[in-house]
Amino acid sequence: MPFRTLKDAGNLAGKRVLLRVDLNVPVKDGAVTDATRIERVAPTIKALSDMGAKVALLAHFERPKGKRVPEMSLKPIAAAVADVIGRPVGFADDCTGPEAEAAVSKLANGGIVLLENTRFHKGEEDNDPAFAKELAKVGDIYVNDAFSAAHRAHTSTEGLAHLLPAFAGLAMQEELEALDKALGHPEKPLVAIVGGAKISSKLELLGNLIRKVDALVIGGGMANTFLASKGVQIGKSLNEPDLQKTAKQIMLDAAETRCAIVLPTDVVIASAFEANAPHKTVAAENVPADMMILDVGEKSVAAINGWIDKAKTLVWNGPLGAFEKPPFDKATVAAAKHAAERTKAKKLLSVAGGGDTVAALNHAGVADDFSYVSTAGGAFLEWLEGKSLPGVEALRAAKN
Repeated sequence: MPFRTLKDAGNLAGKRVLLRVDLNVPVKDGAVTDATRIERVAPTIKALSDMGAKVALLAHFERPKGKRVPEMSLKPIAAAVADVIGRPVGFADDCTGPEAEAAVSKLANGGIVLLENTRFHKGEEDNDPAFAKELAKVGDIYVNDAFSAAHRAHTSTEGLAHLLPAFAGLAMQEELEALDKALGHPEKPLVAIVGGAKISSKLELLGNLIRKVDALVIGGGMANTFLASKGVQIGKSLNEPDLQKTAKQIMLDAAETRCAIVLPTDVVIASAFEANAPHKTVAAENVPADMMILDVGEKSVAAINGWIDKAKTLVWNGPLGAFEKPPFDKATVAAAKHAAERTKAKKLLSVAGGGDTVAALNHAGVADDFSYVSTAGGAFLEWLEGKSLPGVEALRAAKN
């Protein structure tokens, strides 16, 4: 790997390790309602503790905009971290200054403390060198385990890596290795499934993928815009008329790069976007003016599964239909289960990510069967778009 990992860190016993994690978790009435992000970073916290390091957790929470906002304190989250890792976790009321330095220094080897919200300081989001120096005083080593925040050039995600010996945590390493296998050096054929409501939010993604993949399956609302660009009548379906020319250009560019564009040939339609609304399946070109497309049909699913069968590598971002409302989840569930079966049979490397995608795979009950499911959201999308992520690039620079 082009960056250092914990295996390269040497003896950390007694060393103060600033561990950047993502603890921006949902909280209600002072309790964490979804500990997934904590669970992702738990192995790194425990590994550093087991190595005898004094572990200081750095994290942000919501958007206090450089001010101390009591309801955005990380203090309630310390207990949730302790519950997940099964070890005591202290709390310091600031992430810099004498209080933070004392809280970290007085830890026993293997001890863990959560430092207060980095975004309480304006210098965090400004990536202010002076704030970086203040943070660096608190630690001897920097470990970044927050891929989900790696697309932000903030002090705790980028600046610190230039001031302290810097390493990737276990979750960061796993994510980067999975994404490299999926897009950096994939085993071909490589197929991508991209869904979601709007082309406008995924223009750069589509443009990057057609240069890398053998087939691009387009679903969700954005497929409607592609169909309309080919002159297909889509009724009152969600679409973006002003991006029809863009959709045409993407298809022309895909032809040049020899990337197959896979669009629905049959669709599930209804007159209202409601759960269990009366619906039927028709050919994509036979959508009545007063109906809307809410899912792809069985023939389209068969074609998608056919491409999954051909693939050695699959990248998935976005559902095929309006999966939140049954029965318009059928196509997404069917394709997800098929990909999971191929993955379990060791015939497919499957990498998926994005909020709706994770929700859809959980809904289908197959998230644990994919090779890797990223919870990183924006960072995952920017990686798929081919962009450099500041938090990752800083780790690469630290290698040299």
